[in-house]
Amino acid sequence: MTTTVLLVDDHPVVRSGLRAVLDTGGAIKIVGEAATGEEAITLTSHLKPDVVLCDLRLGDGIDGIQTTAALRALDPAPAVLILTTFDRDSEILGAIEAGAAGYLLKDVAPEVIIEGLQRAAAGEVFLSPDLASRVMKGMSKPTPKLTDRELEVLRLLVQGVTNQEIARALYVTEATVKTHLTHIFTKLDVDSRSRAILLAKETGLV
Repeated sequence: MTTTVLLVDDHPVVRSGLRAVLDTGGAIKIVGEAATGEEAITLTSHLKPDVVLCDLRLGDGIDGIQTTAALRALDPAPAVLILTTFDRDSEILGAIEAGAAGYLLKDVAPEVIIEGLQRAAAGEVFLSPDLASRVMKGMSKPTPKLTDRELEVLRLLVQGVTNQEIARALYVTEATVKTHLTHIFTKLDVDSRSRAILLAKETGLV
């Protein structure tokens, strides 16, 4: 049985390469290509592919996670398989939570992508063993939820700025910055600036 696929990637060369290795006249048939998430949603409504093979970063428009959520809300909804170079835990977990049937990195062999597409079309979830273990770990210990202002403070913290510089950048007092840092440290379960910065980078918070 042939699996119909829509390719979504903002790089034409990548789409051409994927079409060349996947659409061999056998198990996989590429029915269309999209450069943006918005275009993918429109084309999916018309073409009704079994699976959408989607990158995570799609230029200036909506990203792969937002695209996945929108695609999964369609009726009928295609399966979505993420194929990307980004492997941060927050992005992997975000894609799965948005409804993606799988998450693959672009350095995998073509036959792995084909297997992923077929299994996604069959309603299965397809992840490499190492990514699967990271998803399970992430689901058992979800990424802490910070407020928008706390995220702003954390981003500045990662840049190595002082409390005084953070206060100046956000037009608040240093006392307010210290309060935000206390909340951030509590939510991240850390006891220092350096540990907060390390955890922020590891989990993809910033």
